[in-house]
Amino acid sequence: MRINGTLINYYFHCKRQCYLHGNRLNLEDNSENVKIGKAIHKEKETKGKNHEIAIENIKIDKLTEEYLTEIKKSDADVEACKWQLIFYLKVLKDKGINRKGKLEFIEKKKGNNKVLYFELNDELLRELNYYINKIENLIKSDEIPKSLNKPKCKKCAYYEYCYI
Repeated sequence: MRINGTLINYYFHCKRQCYLHGNRLNLEDNSENVKIGKAIHKEKETKGKNHEIAIENIKIDKLTEEYLTEIKKSDADVEACKWQLIFYLKVLKDKGINRKGKLEFIEKKKGNNKVLYFELNDELLRELNYYINKIENLIKSDEIPKSLNKPKCKKCAYYEYCYI
């Protein structure tokens, strides 16, 4: 499976989720949180505020002359969202399109900011390539990572797979 933004996000969120999704076990169709996220995108689309663009195996929420914008339901896992956005910036850069990154959160749970900004640089690219390599090795592994056993697991699309 080619690395995409979802796998990048899942790697930071939960290695087990990343492994299962990377090995084509998709349980997101039953997830309430995934449905909410899709509804948010649909609503922005109907208001003309969202211009989702598909490029190869990624979907970008919005692209302007200055920013690539990724819209997220909440800031519950900023690190995962950040690296997903950085991955998207790299995909664009590889195609000769240079943009700054913007993360917009509909709900704030942890931080004070509803919008975070990022700029791709050599250090972030090196770190991203390291993570891509880790994800590729994780997906190829014969060993399924252990469940996290954290409160956030109860909201995960893979909850029933891991615990029931």
